[in-house]
Amino acid sequence: MKKFTLKDIAKHFSVSVSTASKAINDSHEISEELKQRIQHYAKANNYRPNRIALSLLKKNTKTLGVVVPSILNYFFAQVFSGIEKAANARGYNIISCTSDESFVKEQRTLELFSTGTVDGLILSLAEETQSKEDYEHVRNFMSYQIPLVMFDRVCDEIQCDKVVVDDEEAGFNIAEYLFDTGCKNIAIVSSISNSSVGKLRITGFKKSLAQRGLVYEDKLNVKVGKEDDLQLLLTLLLASKEVDGIIALDEMTAVDVLNICKQKKIKVPEELAIVGFTNGKLSKYVSPSLTMVSQHGKYIGETSANMLIDRIEQVDKELPYTTKLVKTSIIPRESTLPLPE
Repeated sequence: MKKFTLKDIAKHFSVSVSTASKAINDSHEISEELKQRIQHYAKANNYRPNRIALSLLKKNTKTLGVVVPSILNYFFAQVFSGIEKAANARGYNIISCTSDESFVKEQRTLELFSTGTVDGLILSLAEETQSKEDYEHVRNFMSYQIPLVMFDRVCDEIQCDKVVVDDEEAGFNIAEYLFDTGCKNIAIVSSISNSSVGKLRITGFKKSLAQRGLVYEDKLNVKVGKEDDLQLLLTLLLASKEVDGIIALDEMTAVDVLNICKQKKIKVPEELAIVGFTNGKLSKYVSPSLTMVSQHGKYIGETSANMLIDRIEQVDKELPYTTKLVKTSIIPRESTLPLPE
């Protein structure tokens, strides 16, 4: 069945396409009587405006692109929730894609978004991209003069608006927290060791050690790849019985560490304290509940969306780029001992 178009409406009423469009959009330039007749006729024939054609005509799509490394990560889910809330409030739609931590998939997605599909892009880099340190596809995207906001996983080489978590301070603060609760030998378990945020958290952890006159030992930094057996790596880590605190750099790893420790009959937090990053629902409802670092994902999403829309809508496109730094907070729960009075 042929689609009913604006041209069909214009032909029926012997008016121009422009007049028919103005009537459909309730313009004051068209008489009330003609507007009502055209609108009634359009509705009776199930007329739907061609959004793509309209966006090309207006030179905008009122749509934002969003690319995140993983939607299974609660932090990114929270960020997306914040982006959607802020975008919808300002009349924008969202097209979201997941890179699955893949450089190639991220590259292809940015190529797609560079074709005029979106007015702007919100991006958190894939771990593989940061590991390769190859950002040419991001530069190519920006060459199309489409505004870009990077969040969380960013790179210094790309000049754009950014929203970043103070991950170095977070790594320092959570190490200090564990030391203050009585831990003496703290290990790191990370599935994001190649990402900028993973590296920054390690840097903060090292600063805490140095401040206390302690030496960083690489053997206490367990890097977990996609093909690695976390149970085996954790068994080797705990074999010495010296480790009494573990910082997991993401929520799922923290939950997995807790479950493995329970299988091994290790008492948490009496024998081993566990903390993680991203204050999601899993960490709240496991037993014992997990002490977590909250990165305020929803706020990051709202801030990123508003920064991007401001950049899209501003008249002066040459305004300097800004970086918003978001502080974290520690949510104490049952997986760590209480701080001394």
